[in-house]
Amino acid sequence: MEAFDFDLRILVVDDMATMRKINTQILNRIGFKNVKAAADGKEAWEMIIGALGLGLSFGLVITDWNMPVMTGLDLLSQIRNEPRTKELKVLMVTAEGEKENILLAVKAGVNNYIVKPFTPETLNLKLKKIFDIK
Repeated sequence: MEAFDFDLRILVVDDMATMRKINTQILNRIGFKNVKAAADGKEAWEMIIGALGLGLSFGLVITDWNMPVMTGLDLLSQIRNEPRTKELKVLMVTAEGEKENILLAVKAGVNNYIVKPFTPETLNLKLKKIFDIK
């Protein structure tokens, strides 16, 4: 792929409204226009399944790890275990920087991983890696 598909539907999942807003603003600055947000993994999963029911799909989920109701790791597992969403790109954004946690996320099938705090440039670079953009 040469460039991002800026019409890609992206779902930002974080229990902190501030982080949802920051991530959405960064994505908008990069050029993405179709960004939705959810406050936890359960809400995100309902949005993902709901979109499929309407004939739509998300192309990327950017999720926090530590959230009430359903964690980002649990959300990732549900995404990977559902045939209709198993190929969905998932970027984990978290304060969990320990090697064991990164390995857990990789084993669960995460496409990439960012440790907070991070810069807009870091997010852009990780997205380029996920979508194989040079």
